[in-house]
Amino acid sequence: MRPSDEQRALYEAAYSQVYFNMQLLRAGMTFREFSEKAWQIPEVYLKNRYSCLAHGIGMVDEYPSIAHQVDWETGGYDGQFEAGMTLCVESYIGADGGKQGVKLEQQVVLTEGGCVPLTLCGFETDWL
Repeated sequence: MRPSDEQRALYEAAYSQVYFNMQLLRAGMTFREFSEKAWQIPEVYLKNRYSCLAHGIGMVDEYPSIAHQVDWETGGYDGQFEAGMTLCVESYIGADGGKQGVKLEQQVVLTEGGCVPLTLCGFETDWL
């Protein structure tokens, strides 16, 4: 079954958030700088955003857990990304009161030149 137009729009926004943020990540970048430059979640989806932009790999949102810019003052802390770190780049897109949403996550390893996905299985690009 193909996704509906609404589902495609949600998926495209979540996909855009993950890949935009992946393109930003670099060893040497500060957590604050990443938060400031990250993909801006449209207002209609902002209330239901995932708890962080990216986090370390583990049982839950492990260190570092990078706060959204709107949450920086209450939940952000600075640090610096280092080559060799493994992270999960996150997205949840769903309107407040909406009946549907899309959650995407990509695990990556940081290098001096950016980040490299740790999966061989890509997302559904024909849904974009």
